[in-house]
Amino acid sequence: MTQRSRVLEALGTVYDPELDEPITDLGFVASVVVAGGAVAVRLRLPTPQCAPNFAFLMAADASRAVWRMPGVESVDVTLEDHYTDDEINATVNAGGSFSEAFPGETRGELDALRALFQRKALLARQARVCQRLLDDGATPETVVARRVADLPDTPDAVRVAALRAALGLPHDGDAPALIAGDGAGLTAADLPMWLRRAKLVSLSLEANGGMCRDLLRVRYGNTDEEEVAS
Repeated sequence: MTQRSRVLEALGTVYDPELDEPITDLGFVASVVVAGGAVAVRLRLPTPQCAPNFAFLMAADASRAVWRMPGVESVDVTLEDHYTDDEINATVNAGGSFSEAFPGETRGELDALRALFQRKALLARQARVCQRLLDDGATPETVVARRVADLPDTPDAVRVAALRAALGLPHDGDAPALIAGDGAGLTAADLPMWLRRAKLVSLSLEANGGMCRDLLRVRYGNTDEEEVAS
């Protein structure tokens, strides 16, 4: 694997906080250039008016993901064609914070916002895990009796464990496979109402993700992985 491929792999661990999808899958990585230990990453978003807080989170997370790689000596992340790209690029590449990028215009950092959307993403991912179990013939009683260790090795199940760890919720193998927002396990009686709500959140994320892909395609044309790879 080339160093450039490793950089793309690292960027695949960066998620759009609102959509809970990797920025590489969404087409938000416009290019990656590696020259020795120097890495330059260009990011693009569906519209110039994408929320600055989400744009900053993705740019900062991308920078941190690349810096964690061995052999990297410098990282330059450029968010292009965004109405706050000058502020975001300068601050992210200097290792600064969101409040430093927009002094006097914020109410602190973005941890609470990130956690809010991680909780929505967790609910949506758990809905897909739950529905798959039910489709495979499980009953509500057997679904709520499952542990994390019992879940199939699917992307949704892996992401559920990662989100729960990030939120400080039970995620070890003995923890309930499905949990409520406070970390408590669900009961069979809880499941129908919980699943209806969770499916609505999942549907909303999927619809927003599709809209972002369409907007990005209209704005830039081809946005698939082949373009980035070229």
